[in-house]
Amino acid sequence: MKPIVWDKGCLRLLDQTKLPLEEKIIECRDYQSVADAIREMRVRGAPAIGAAAAYGMVIGARGIDAGDKKQWFKELEKVAETLKNTRPTAVNLTWAVDRMLKKAEENKHLGIRELQDILENEAVKIAREDVESNYAIGRFGNTLVPERARILTHCNAGALATVGYGTALGIVRAAHASGKDIHVFAGETRPFLQGARLTVWELMKEGIEVTLITDNMAGYVMAKGMVDLVIVGADRIASNGDVANKIGTYSLAVLAKENNIPFYVAAPLSTIDMSLSSGEEIPIEERAPDEVLYIQGRAIAPEGVKVFNPAFDITPNSLITAIITDKGVIKEPYDKNLKALFSDGTRGNN
Repeated sequence: MKPIVWDKGCLRLLDQTKLPLEEKIIECRDYQSVADAIREMRVRGAPAIGAAAAYGMVIGARGIDAGDKKQWFKELEKVAETLKNTRPTAVNLTWAVDRMLKKAEENKHLGIRELQDILENEAVKIAREDVESNYAIGRFGNTLVPERARILTHCNAGALATVGYGTALGIVRAAHASGKDIHVFAGETRPFLQGARLTVWELMKEGIEVTLITDNMAGYVMAKGMVDLVIVGADRIASNGDVANKIGTYSLAVLAKENNIPFYVAAPLSTIDMSLSSGEEIPIEERAPDEVLYIQGRAIAPEGVKVFNPAFDITPNSLITAIITDKGVIKEPYDKNLKALFSDGTRGNN
């Protein structure tokens, strides 16, 4: 499953707004179309939009019509701002674009053609690193998954949300591949239905047992003893371990705590923002009312009703059992242990 494919200057994306009814590929040949795809959630998931934005920088860099290098850098900054402004919460987006800008700046003594090639190589590297980090998350996370585990997940943190394999679903895949007889409960994830449309689709393709539930059934299945652990992804993690993830994650964490169920967050280091002291500083994206008012183009609420549609919520570190990264499993105290993780020179959002 390859939701992101780079093909000779063209970024091919699996249009996730069409799934599971249609597997449609869209082709992005200019950076504006990449920005549109991110904004419209045709490509989604923090690591995936980071990689897509990196390729958007490459397309933008090759499309700049500038008479000199100074002007070229000025236009490249505009490309970067356009891409970064598409979605504010997922930190991987800003991280990837800033990494591309830094790479260009480090090589500013070279010619424009050479800079374009360097940026393409860097984007390919970002994409490759994401897949490698997901496999590492899967390996570390699998050590926490018991035999015959019943796992509850939320939204989609699988191959579709990354360049490949997945974070939370990477752990599920690793457990399945190791022979553990696991079963997944996937919450539908209103209002965009990423769980129903995407997570279930992925797991069924992999032959992994999955049961779809509505979001408001989570407490019931936990109370009935039907869930052994919860694993979710993340869009941004503050330095104290507070987590921004798809709206509804906080509710699941509260329910897991009440029912003495481990609550794990899976994310690469690029999702950790060491510049933020707590989740209160994470910007929360608010999306269009139509996502709540309509499903597949059909109205489901009275016309004219007011809508509040935050895309994410904040789960405080006190509700999180562990954060599973590509460098290992991090537990409390998160502020101390996350800082130690980055003190060895590891690259991330610091």
